[in-house]
Amino acid sequence: MSERARTEDPVSNALYAIAGAALVVGLLAAFAWLPRLIRGHDSEQVGVEAPNVTVPLVANADALVDMSAAAPPPALAPTKISVSDLKGHPVLLDFWATWCGPCQAEAPIVDRVAARFKKRGLVVIGVNTGDERGLAGPWAKAHGIGYPIAFDDVGAAQSFGAEYLPTLVIISKTGKITARRTGLTDGDELERLVNQVL
Repeated sequence: MSERARTEDPVSNALYAIAGAALVVGLLAAFAWLPRLIRGHDSEQVGVEAPNVTVPLVANADALVDMSAAAPPPALAPTKISVSDLKGHPVLLDFWATWCGPCQAEAPIVDRVAARFKKRGLVVIGVNTGDERGLAGPWAKAHGIGYPIAFDDVGAAQSFGAEYLPTLVIISKTGKITARRTGLTDGDELERLVNQVL
């Protein structure tokens, strides 16, 4: 059959169109479900007391000055933060690195959630891990990140089981881990998790 006859055959053209449409739908479905397949719903630490680690703050420490409604705020921004200092507040820890593409995509989502729920007591700390010291602060400033950034120089990521980045850890007001997510988490899911501890 000649090339011209094949292109004029309506049955062949319809089959090619159907096959093409099926391929496009399949690719769209794969892209839609891929984050859900990759994202880990880690449960081995859920329900346990959060490890008490202390990390130095490298950016936006002034955001913590007014975090306590029960006590007078300190005059100066803290230079380090301990998980035990945050008891009484719902907490979101974001383990990330400047070289991590999914971390970079998730940072604006975390920043919006931090701003939205700050008045309801949520404390968000970005814990930079797997980077050289000195990279996290300038990166956060250049990307307009407003929540406090700490540098993991004590193995905090290992203490929280954050083997892959990004990893989000939600901690209740009583200091228990209520959720942990590995991989890119969308805004709706993150807000749902945060609402559970407010």
